[in-house]
Amino acid sequence: MSGRLVKKVLNEKHLAQQFNVVEEEEEEEELNDSTNRSSINLFDLLNDDPEYQEEESESAKETLTSYDDKEESSSLKNTDAVTTSNSKSKKKKKKKNKDGSVANKTGGEKELDSILEDLSLDVNSSSEQHVSSKASAVSAEDQNKSVKQHDSSVLQVDPKYLNAENELRRIFGSKVVKSFESQASNQASSSRQIRGVRRGHYNLRKTVLVTPANHWPRWDGSLSMEFLETKNGYNYFKYAHSSSYSQAQSAFEATKAINDLNGIASILVHHPYHLDSLLTMAEYFKVVGEQQMSADAIAKCLYALECAWNPMFTPLQGNCQLKFNHDTNKPIFTALFTHMKNLDRRGCHRSALEVCKLLLSLDSDDPMGAIFCLDYFALRAEEYAWLEKFSENYQSDNSIWLFPNFSYSLAICRFYLERETSEDACIDAKKSSSLDLMKQALMLHPSVIKNLVEKVPLKDRTWTVILKHAFFRSDQTRILSQDHLINIYVERSYLIWRLPDLQKLLSDAAQLVIETLENNKSEVKDWACARKVAFSSEKNEYGHLLVSDFSDKVASIPQENLQQFMGPPGMREGMVDENQFANVQVHGNGQALRGVANRNAFAVLFESMLPWVTYEDGELDGNQHDDDDHGQNNQ
Repeated sequence: MSGRLVKKVLNEKHLAQQFNVVEEEEEEEELNDSTNRSSINLFDLLNDDPEYQEEESESAKETLTSYDDKEESSSLKNTDAVTTSNSKSKKKKKKKNKDGSVANKTGGEKELDSILEDLSLDVNSSSEQHVSSKASAVSAEDQNKSVKQHDSSVLQVDPKYLNAENELRRIFGSKVVKSFESQASNQASSSRQIRGVRRGHYNLRKTVLVTPANHWPRWDGSLSMEFLETKNGYNYFKYAHSSSYSQAQSAFEATKAINDLNGIASILVHHPYHLDSLLTMAEYFKVVGEQQMSADAIAKCLYALECAWNPMFTPLQGNCQLKFNHDTNKPIFTALFTHMKNLDRRGCHRSALEVCKLLLSLDSDDPMGAIFCLDYFALRAEEYAWLEKFSENYQSDNSIWLFPNFSYSLAICRFYLERETSEDACIDAKKSSSLDLMKQALMLHPSVIKNLVEKVPLKDRTWTVILKHAFFRSDQTRILSQDHLINIYVERSYLIWRLPDLQKLLSDAAQLVIETLENNKSEVKDWACARKVAFSSEKNEYGHLLVSDFSDKVASIPQENLQQFMGPPGMREGMVDENQFANVQVHGNGQALRGVANRNAFAVLFESMLPWVTYEDGELDGNQHDDDDHGQNNQ
């Protein structure tokens, strides 16, 4: 047998095998389709509606006829394909197999989706049952966690209100603020051009607490923040110092021991973001009357502190804690408290309220006494509804109204809310009226009236009549903690009582108290017992809070009295008055200014804080070398 014949026989056998395989596949497909048809028709016949059954039977007939037609046409196509060419039949069969596989996949995917939906419903229902069973068996620890989380939600900070410039735009209008900013920028740019001082080209990081100025130095990364633990739903952190920052801190402690302000200024020349040095210089600038430079130093502090935040540190949500007992955490409390007071002096009470909320949320122990000025900022910002919500939800025991500031502030808050809802009929009858709340405040803290009459002052005759009564005659309750808190409240909030409406509310409540005591004298003893229970300690528990820290007054010291803190006598002779730089005329010479500034570190620090004299890295050293070379050439 020849080789050609052998190949022909083998090819015929191979084609026959392929044809048999194709027929078997077609038979399997027909069986599957028949089972599908029968299953569909059987289930459709289970419906009870006769009209629906007739419609389904007609549709079933149509599908059967169409299926038979398709079957006959497919069989014809298969026979024609086999007789004409084997290659075409292979291609068509492949296409049909692909179409069938795609259809099976889509049908399978639909079935899987429906199954998954059923499973998801079962899972959700079971999970809901599981959650409900857990909720019914909540322990006391879980309740404490929920209470703390509720406290954190009350103290959440809105970042859009942290920017004082935005609040100024809301108060005075954007046009006024823009015109003021344009004038300031034009003056600064003109002075920079005349002085011929070069600027470094770099972008500062954007922060939430403060807006960095263009003339500030670049963040040096000397601070960082470490995550400690998670406890009761709060994340605990603390700041950490780098080796260079630790060296600067040691130098600060040494200069602080000898009361050398010039030494502190030299530290800031080399470490512009050393926190304790910035806080010290901010206090110095405040007492000498340079309020803007003091605020600038505090803003630098906050900028450095925020740049060091851990990625997990989210203080605006109220779920983070920085305990004051860590020494590295103390600067942020001092800086935030001072920044809050600076915002209050600028009239940005809403921004001050947000900073106060942040300060209170950072440490539940409230080491700075933020709770004793929170109500004042809320009233000045007209956040009456929030203040009531805060008093009801904070610490969940409603004991906050025992403090003198909240006793009176909640009555004022209710007074303004009554005004807002006077036109509506939906006034909550369960809540006490403003007159009742003011009466309770006077019964619990009667010495507030005499302190307010002297501080505001209140010169109407009605107050002299009220003060003649024995209950309001004294300005002390002889309870140290209560008297201290009353002094803080009067010093912080006396400006509110200059409004005639609030004065009338206070006088009406005082007269009502006098009438009540005349009818029932036993209430004097009852409220005295309540005061002793509320302030049970014989010591002043709030002695660490200074009344002067809550005052609007700024203590000023003549600069001559501060010369003893400028270092040794030889260095004090070379001191330059910083007012000399602040009052420099625009036509001054920048090179001469630099030459004078090189006389000591304090003057260099002051010069660097001015917006129109910002040095690039190494520029100051280069000027010093130039001066030395010039002196040698002259010799």
